[in-house]
Amino acid sequence: MDKVVSRRNFVTSTAAAVAATSLYNIAGGAHHKTATVKIALIGCGGRSNRDMPNFIKACELLGKKAEVVGLADAYQDRLDTAAQKYGVDKSKCFVGFEAYKQVLETDAEFVIMATPPIFRATHLEAVIKSGKHAMIEKPVAVDAPGCRKVIELGKKAKNKGLAIVAGVQRRHDIAWLTNKAQIDAGAIGKILGGTVSWNGTVPWIWGREQKMDDREYLTRNWLNWSEMSGDHITEQHVHNLDVANWFLGRHPVSSVGFGGRARRQTGNQYDFFSLDLDYGDGVHIHSQCRQLSGCYNRVGEFFRGTKGEAFGNGKIKGKDVKIPEIVVDSDDGSVQEMVELIRGVYNDKPLNAAQSIAESTATAIMGRYSAYTGLLVQWSDLMQNPKSKFYNLTSGATPEDFEKGNVTVPLENVVAVPGDGIAVRRKIA
Repeated sequence: MDKVVSRRNFVTSTAAAVAATSLYNIAGGAHHKTATVKIALIGCGGRSNRDMPNFIKACELLGKKAEVVGLADAYQDRLDTAAQKYGVDKSKCFVGFEAYKQVLETDAEFVIMATPPIFRATHLEAVIKSGKHAMIEKPVAVDAPGCRKVIELGKKAKNKGLAIVAGVQRRHDIAWLTNKAQIDAGAIGKILGGTVSWNGTVPWIWGREQKMDDREYLTRNWLNWSEMSGDHITEQHVHNLDVANWFLGRHPVSSVGFGGRARRQTGNQYDFFSLDLDYGDGVHIHSQCRQLSGCYNRVGEFFRGTKGEAFGNGKIKGKDVKIPEIVVDSDDGSVQEMVELIRGVYNDKPLNAAQSIAESTATAIMGRYSAYTGLLVQWSDLMQNPKSKFYNLTSGATPEDFEKGNVTVPLENVVAVPGDGIAVRRKIA
């Protein structure tokens, strides 16, 4: 295998040359000659505390300076914290469920969308309409109509020369990139199947305070409501499902699955999912995800081929192959993704990941539906067949409902019952 180069062992010895080259490349775009990259943020909660610093670091690696020119959030406390952190004037800070419309009136070139998943397709539509480049967090939707909408928005962005990247950092991480290149070169032969998993614990719970109305409780505690996050199979496990789609070069054609809930303390999501994802041509991927404390944890991907086996970002056992040299600017895939977003725009070669992330999100949703209902759910049911009961199935309130205040919290601890249809839910004691 040819040498694989990371920033750590490459830039150290050639820092001046790389800095000069990066600055030359980034200045190549016809419309971007300044040394400042203007960025706005929609959603100032926990996710943004990773995305914005990563964007700022990416600008530094490219010899640029990031300037945060606008912030939007539904709540003043989070807005104030972000404004202080990034030095943003109050006149450029907007609060409320329609604040995203106001922040898009700033002179930002790039926009990071880090709101709960239910809002992302709607916010992306507004970003593309405003003519700005987008970093949209994963997953990009909570239902099939949202996934299809993002795919269409990706086409519009391409026609307008706008970039879209998603928060799937594994596609930009040198370890996954290296293994993907080796598998493509035949290191393990044809992939026959594998396992993808995210088995961990519930990341956090936000309890309901007396002053909270239904809208605030749902958005503060969004991680634990299927309507807001798509359930953890969509919100979290999408990372591993995205790797499966990426390594195989296609999405699955159907899913059969099961799951359940016994211990979760809030919301209406499952504790675990187990899926058989059929990718066609005899290839099956076992998808498993769990959020339960006190259990064995495992996060990763494994593939078996006709001539060997490989982990997503670990050991490969198979043929010795040669691959082209891989060079990254950062060993952190989350930073590298931002680098490639910015560089692509300034070199007039904007990235567009709308379709791939929408398909990975739809893969998770297809799996969720198969587990909730106990049915075999096909890709066509979500993405191609308007007569399917899943095609136009939505998860509940819409972003427009939140803007208007027409939102009611679903019943706590009431979950889908497999075998009884998509509309039947049962109280969990």
